[in-house]
Amino acid sequence: MAILEIKHVSKFFGGLAANSDVSFGLEQGMIMGLIGPNGAGKTTLFNCITGYYPPSKGEIVFDGRKMNGLQPDKVCKLGMARTWQKVRPLARMSVVDNVMVGALCRTNSLKVAREMAMEQVKVVRLDHRIDFMAGGLPIGERKKLEVARVLATQPKLLLLDEVMGGLNPAESEEIIQLILDIRKLGITQMVIEHDMKTIMRISDRIVVLNSGEKLAEGSPDEIVKNPEVVAAYLGSE
Repeated sequence: MAILEIKHVSKFFGGLAANSDVSFGLEQGMIMGLIGPNGAGKTTLFNCITGYYPPSKGEIVFDGRKMNGLQPDKVCKLGMARTWQKVRPLARMSVVDNVMVGALCRTNSLKVAREMAMEQVKVVRLDHRIDFMAGGLPIGERKKLEVARVLATQPKLLLLDEVMGGLNPAESEEIIQLILDIRKLGITQMVIEHDMKTIMRISDRIVVLNSGEKLAEGSPDEIVKNPEVVAAYLGSE
């Protein structure tokens, strides 16, 4: 069953089409990779899906409900949350307090929010940092904190926007394992990532965007063997 349906979605900025007639479905429980060259429209599509931009055309259906026109806070409460390429923790607050901000989407009780936050801090393996000021974390742990904060909103669908950007191989490996652990929790994920080895490893299915349009969709093996994808994304001779 599709938890997310993207139906002929376009997003225009003036006369420029950042997304053009994009359609695909995301099955519950899967990890979908969303790839494409810089400027392909990946983050714009995330913004449309999560309510930061209204689609110019088309429909976004999440869990059977049309999402067009809903604000991001409403989208989050319905069970869809995202991370950002550039992480911005609340620098003067502790790790656990940062994650409590996400939990307060679900409860008005600070006690309950802290319990929920502590649970997610353990999921991302930052429980040794609970009282550490978020502004002092290295980039790898900031990325984990970002994931913990969105997990605390109790999403059904998690959208990760270049969550491994700027990380070294060891830090990236930790995030890969975290993504795979999150799947075991039953949370569906869509991941924007530029590293093809990573996206092949974690994805059940991949959608490729190019110049705002869907270029291809398929299994990792199908995508890596697709000559159009090789030419547009991986480069050709």
